Amino acid sequence: MKSTTRYLTFKVPRRMGFLNITPEVEKAVRESGVREGLCLVNAMHITASVFINDDEPGLHEDYERWLEKLAPFDPSPEKYHHNRTGEDNGDAHHKRQIMGREVVVAVTAGRLDFGPWERIFYGEFDGRRSKRVLIKIIGE
Repeated sequence: MKSTTRYLTFKVPRRMGFLNITPEVEKAVRESGVREGLCLVNAMHITASVFINDDEPGLHEDYERWLEKLAPFDPSPEKYHHNRTGEDNGDAHHKRQIMGREVVVAVTAGRLDFGPWERIFYGEFDGRRSKRVLIKIIGE
């Protein structure tokens, strides 16, 4: 049984944005030497997400509009009690909760075993600073 850990660092210049991190994850799987196993990809920050979906710009724009309707940015402590701590990112915590923390993808024959249009994305909801993503590959 092999186990490999890698960290990626991202700094999204806008408050909200989505990055296709599939190439970086595929590279980590190749370099791990794991042929059959599992790959965990985890956003290590409570205002960021990792999720799987289609790499289609219209869909990403839809996500941004939908998330902003569900949890609009509002730095005031009236809208989000969390902002009473001196933070201004109460909305980002909600957006992360909706989009998820992590994904697990099967590794088959040394490759990520995806459906036809599936890609792995990093979702940022409180950008403009560096954040990490964990990639953990386990298998044989």
